[in-house]
Amino acid sequence: MEARLSELREVAIRREAEIANFTNRIESAAEENVSLKNQAEDHRIEAEDLQQVLSEKAEGRGELIKAIEEAEVQLSAIRKQLAATNEQKGREEIAATKLDLRLENLMDSTEDRHQITLATFEPDAHLLLSTLTSRKARNASGADETDPEIAETPAAVSFETVEIADIPGEPNWSHVESLVHDLKRKIESMGPVNVDAIEEYDELEERHNFLRNQHDDLVNSKAELLAVIERINEETQRRFSETFAQVRLNFRDMFKELFGEKGQADLTLIDENDPLESGIEVIAKQPGKKLQSITLLSGGERSMTAVALLFSIYMIKPSPFCVLDELDAPLDESNIGRFVKVLYRFIDRSQFIIVTHSKRTMARADVMYGVTMEEFGVSKPVGMRLTASSDDTKTEAKSAAQKAALRLDA
Repeated sequence: MEARLSELREVAIRREAEIANFTNRIESAAEENVSLKNQAEDHRIEAEDLQQVLSEKAEGRGELIKAIEEAEVQLSAIRKQLAATNEQKGREEIAATKLDLRLENLMDSTEDRHQITLATFEPDAHLLLSTLTSRKARNASGADETDPEIAETPAAVSFETVEIADIPGEPNWSHVESLVHDLKRKIESMGPVNVDAIEEYDELEERHNFLRNQHDDLVNSKAELLAVIERINEETQRRFSETFAQVRLNFRDMFKELFGEKGQADLTLIDENDPLESGIEVIAKQPGKKLQSITLLSGGERSMTAVALLFSIYMIKPSPFCVLDELDAPLDESNIGRFVKVLYRFIDRSQFIIVTHSKRTMARADVMYGVTMEEFGVSKPVGMRLTASSDDTKTEAKSAAQKAALRLDA
């Protein structure tokens, strides 16, 4: 009895110690709870501050976008103004070129007519006097003082810079007569004037304006075409990225459906900077194997991976028809069952034409065509519709399809 009491005392002592320990733990947990509540309140305040900062940043971003749009409008106006200025500059350059050519022709004709070099020309007092006398005579007879042959002649302009009072004595009339005779002879030796030169110039100018307009149209068309190509590339890249991301997710799920939940697969771009020209690498991992490229898989594994990729694309945009040529040839019976099960999910979206020797694949077909040889050396096509209205008749049709497949294989 004393041993039992002693044992109960020890148990009571242990229980009191445990009670004290649990009490301490409860107090510690309460303190920790208070501390966590304080931290949660601090984090909530910090989150509100961050939300306010985010709102301010969003408003600043909106203002920046608006400023950018205004700057783009101003830039467009400046570009239009620059284009108009360049066009005006081109017209002024053409006009200046015309004036330079006209001045050069006048200088050449003057030098040839008077046999002088204008760069080293020195005024002759007697020639000046005779020129003034000639002009006086012209004015007296009613000739226009603005005659281009006189007003635009460099010699006449140079003569007008000399004062008449500086002319010493009377001119040498015999010398003047000889000069006049010599000038008449040179004029006659020049031959007839090309009266068609003005018309030829007008035709060339019209041709030049036409070619310039064509050039400007081509330049504008090139700029517009480049802008359209840029927009097409941006839109194509955006759509490709969205479709690729969706196909990637579908491929992962479809691969797990075919190989089990432990199967892993992924699609990666070889060059992510240029997705439109980049290749795509298919990476697959069957249960119990390492992650590796599809080029290192066996024939059956490649076929099942191809099935997963094909139906991943079909989940986004199925085509009306799909032709599968000996896709199930390297598959065993269990994998053929998975293939047919997945295939059956998409028969309401597309029509599948399958070239196969698998009896299980044939048994799932609605219509079957084959080639048989009832007579030696003579082959003919055979067709069979396997659809039925009830489960029993459908089972009988599948059994008939298996028997027909056996005959076709034979």
